[in-house]
Amino acid sequence: MLELNKRLPPDESAQTIWGPPGGESRSFFKKLMQRQLPTIIVLMILTIGLGVFYALTAAPIYTAAASIVIDIRNPQSFQQKSPGPEPPIDASEVPTQIEILKSRNVSRSAIQQLRLGEDPEFNGDGDGGFMQKILRLKARIFGSERPPTPAEMERRVLDAFESKRTVTRVGQSYVMEIDAQSTDPEKSAQIANAIADAYIDDQLEAKYQATRRASTWLQDRLKELRAEASNQQRAVVDFRAKNNIVDTGGRLMNDQQISEVNSQLIIAQAATAEAKARYDRIRQIMNQEVPDASIADALKNELIIKLRERYLDLVARETLLSEKYGSGHLAVVGLRSQMREILRSIKDEMRKIEESYKSDYQIAQAREQSLSNSLGAAVAQSQMKDHAQVQLQELESGAQTSKSLYDNFLQRYMDAVQQQSFPITEARVISFADTPSTKSFPKTSLVLLLATAIGLVLSFGIASLRELTDRVFRSSEQVEEVLSVNCLAMLPLLKAASAVKSEESSDVEALSCPPSRSRLVRPHAILDHVLSDPLSQFTEGLRAVKVATDFNGVMKSKRVIGITSTLPHEGKSTIAANFAQMIAHSGASVILIDADLRNPTLSRQLAPDSAGLIEVIVGFKSIDDVLMLDPRSGLKFLSAGAKSQMLHTNELLASDMMRNVVESLRQSYDYIIVDLPPLIPVIDARVTTNFVDAFLYVLEWGRSRIDAAKHGLGNAPEIYERLIGVVINKVDMSAIRSYERYRSDYYYKKYNAQYGSSSYFKSDARRRTAKTEL
Repeated sequence: MLELNKRLPPDESAQTIWGPPGGESRSFFKKLMQRQLPTIIVLMILTIGLGVFYALTAAPIYTAAASIVIDIRNPQSFQQKSPGPEPPIDASEVPTQIEILKSRNVSRSAIQQLRLGEDPEFNGDGDGGFMQKILRLKARIFGSERPPTPAEMERRVLDAFESKRTVTRVGQSYVMEIDAQSTDPEKSAQIANAIADAYIDDQLEAKYQATRRASTWLQDRLKELRAEASNQQRAVVDFRAKNNIVDTGGRLMNDQQISEVNSQLIIAQAATAEAKARYDRIRQIMNQEVPDASIADALKNELIIKLRERYLDLVARETLLSEKYGSGHLAVVGLRSQMREILRSIKDEMRKIEESYKSDYQIAQAREQSLSNSLGAAVAQSQMKDHAQVQLQELESGAQTSKSLYDNFLQRYMDAVQQQSFPITEARVISFADTPSTKSFPKTSLVLLLATAIGLVLSFGIASLRELTDRVFRSSEQVEEVLSVNCLAMLPLLKAASAVKSEESSDVEALSCPPSRSRLVRPHAILDHVLSDPLSQFTEGLRAVKVATDFNGVMKSKRVIGITSTLPHEGKSTIAANFAQMIAHSGASVILIDADLRNPTLSRQLAPDSAGLIEVIVGFKSIDDVLMLDPRSGLKFLSAGAKSQMLHTNELLASDMMRNVVESLRQSYDYIIVDLPPLIPVIDARVTTNFVDAFLYVLEWGRSRIDAAKHGLGNAPEIYERLIGVVINKVDMSAIRSYERYRSDYYYKKYNAQYGSSSYFKSDARRRTAKTEL
């Protein structure tokens, strides 16, 4: 893989015309505007022109609008209002009405009202503008020639009518707006109003038909419900008489009896509980040694009260005498005997109260038992009539339901009869359409705005696509960013022309060329363009290449420079010949070697059918025997040889004999320029690193692909490491200003005249050539 390790040092002088480093998007936009500006301008002009053409040729369309509101209060003013607040309109009601407005029934009614089936605008026979004519022509070419049937014609009119009609809801209100379009402003208003009228008529007709069908059905249904309700009421009466069911104030007699007995039983149970509590209390008191007379009857008994008072008096006297005379005194013993008699009397009285409480308790139990038996008997009797009661309730419920249903249907029947006599609708027209004064389509300003917007998007899109897909070398910045190698020069494209020899040059050649030295032929002047035009941009570019090679640190004093390219026909041989001519013309000793043994372009042009490098390597010829001379510059040329069409040329270039040939040439020449094969088709150039000191890499402007150059140098790292720089050849100097303006013809033509005339340098070149050879 190619390792881009030859980074240029950061230098402000290396900044391009796009300014200082910034965001990638901003840099890309600037590059896009510079490089693709003609494309953007052309596309913008085309789209705006199409927009203007459409605005001028399209048929004008006028739009009229009518408004309809859904108002439930309007029909309610003629109907009986229900109590409470008015129910809100359902949110789905407006979209439903919009769909009804768009229905074909309403459309057919409006079409029939205005006789639009005979209107050329709707039946397809009218002039709809330029676009309509194109569509009609297309239909005639690809469609059927038979006339349309009535059904097809009606469908065509309906489709045209619906395409020119729009129904929308105004905001979140209950207002619907009808927009109608036509080429005639009055017709558009008539269509919008006709749609509104047809919608109102359709609503009224639908209401009338619905109420008429409802009243007819309700009348038949009322007869059935009346007979059904009468039969169910008769069944209830017969069932009551058959089962002896008497209703007293809304309750059955048996139920009332059970309720009363149940109430008495509850009271008796409470009395029994109370009697039992008194009896238990008296028994508890009787078990005491000294009965407590805290019960109500004891407290009311005067005898018990007197006996207790006497008992308490004796207790006090007994206590006093015991303390005074002792507990065994006769008086104390007598008092105790009296106290026991009094207690016995009190207990006898309490037993009487106990017997009374016992009697009351037994009576209460007996009464409770009697009521419980009566309740059981009543419940048993009620259970016997449960089935009949259930059936009675079912009959009564059915009768009541039938009666309610009959009353409800009767009310609805009355409402239906009322609505049938006076049909009303919830919708009303609140704004009829007026004749529009201005066209709604096409709006010239909007068309131009859209055309401009589309043009901007389209032009920038296509320009961006071209910029992104342009994967060829077009600027020195690309070379330095992609290959990390200095771009030494950008040479303009040279046009081939036949070499013309003047009398002066012929005389110089005759004087300077020895009889034993072969001279080069010049079928194309581009191979020595540097001699014909020494002040051209091409020559100045090659001078920059020479300066870079002279100051390259890895070069030896006797320099061997190989010139190669990515693919054939990129101009490496032309550059090699002119580069060698320029150096030789400056006074240095230079030899040009054609080492492209498989495709020796220089040998075919300069020395056809002559011996050369191959004969020297194999030992058939010596170097002096095959060298050729260019008398104008003093350049020596070593061709590939007559036997260059052979296999394994890479082995010849990698041989020791080839290295020995170059080493021997080092002793005689200051510069050895070697025209090498391209990198990708053959591998011959890769084996020349044993005798080549440095390499120049030639790229064709606008043709050499970036990926191919990276692939070629990536597979030849030994060449890449010795690369002096890159020369971009065949540059279109009129188009380069979009990429690097300072390299264009403008700067060269403007400032080159300040440094001398081309004719002076040409005559000086001839004089120096003759002087050198003599």
